Amino acid sequence: MFDDGLLDDEVVLRRADPRLRLLAESGSRVRRETVAAEEALREAVSGLGEMRPRAVVAAGPDSRLLRAVLEPVCPVPFLAWPGPGLPGWAGSLDLVVVLAPEGRDPSTARAVAEAVRRGCQLVVAAPADSLVAKHAVGRYATVLPTATRDQLATAVVMLELLDRLGLGPATDPDVVASALDRVAVECSPHRDLAVNPAKILAIAIADTTPMFWGGTVLAARAGRRIAESVRRATGRAALAADAEHLLPVLEATPPADVFADPLLDGTSDRRPALVVLDDGAEDPLVRDTRQQLTGAAEAHDVRVETLSSAAEGQVARYAALLASGTYAAEYLSIGLDG
Repeated sequence: MFDDGLLDDEVVLRRADPRLRLLAESGSRVRRETVAAEEALREAVSGLGEMRPRAVVAAGPDSRLLRAVLEPVCPVPFLAWPGPGLPGWAGSLDLVVVLAPEGRDPSTARAVAEAVRRGCQLVVAAPADSLVAKHAVGRYATVLPTATRDQLATAVVMLELLDRLGLGPATDPDVVASALDRVAVECSPHRDLAVNPAKILAIAIADTTPMFWGGTVLAARAGRRIAESVRRATGRAALAADAEHLLPVLEATPPADVFADPLLDGTSDRRPALVVLDDGAEDPLVRDTRQQLTGAAEAHDVRVETLSSAAEGQVARYAALLASGTYAAEYLSIGLDG
């Protein structure tokens, strides 16, 4: 059973401090990575800024985050290639970018070595002494050195480079870091649950099966990452999907029985809860889809919760939504396990 009193229990929160502190330091990690990579960023812009590439290929298992950011705005063809190797057509006219926060994946190292062999323009964000970085040695290869092994911080460094090259959206690491700092303050374990959005969300979905939906590509990705965090933290089911997959679940939910007692009735079935990730998108289609989902939820007595961010820029809003939801997952774990 979920005990919301544990969310303000100093002894319990002290035991969870390492996990919560890791979240609170997200903004600091973004700043550290940006400072550490500044010289390499300048060199990369100097070397790559002369000619626009034919295409951009994001290689490696962490390429999906770059796809979520770049696909809608990249002025040249963009491809995310999370599998091994590179697409067959990638060559000297193309820019290959690789995120490797840990830098020890052999498959990613092979993709980097292949990019060097083909003469691709190559930029790798990875620890300087890592396996992946050691394969990024060549005339057209650049390593952006990272140290925190944080996926988001590593991605921000790469996105800042692509912004300077005119290949990605405006990305200001200070804005992203500040957005994460604000979330750390708002969701701090020392902030009372009555005014703490992450604790409020954890309480709201504690006895439900949460379903996360975001209308934009980045909000949807944040929803998937938060659902993963909920599953890892609690061992419970959590779903993130497009509206077409969530609507049947909402519409099949029977009306709530206000007299039901799961303990007396011998049932442990949890009703769904819809969590909408709102990153401020003004697209009419996003707005209409959201109304369709929330309307179906209200018609079937399904709780609706909203995570929102007013941070400046889509990358900062994504980071803030992800951080807020991850805090909620940790508070869920605390309330369940103590």
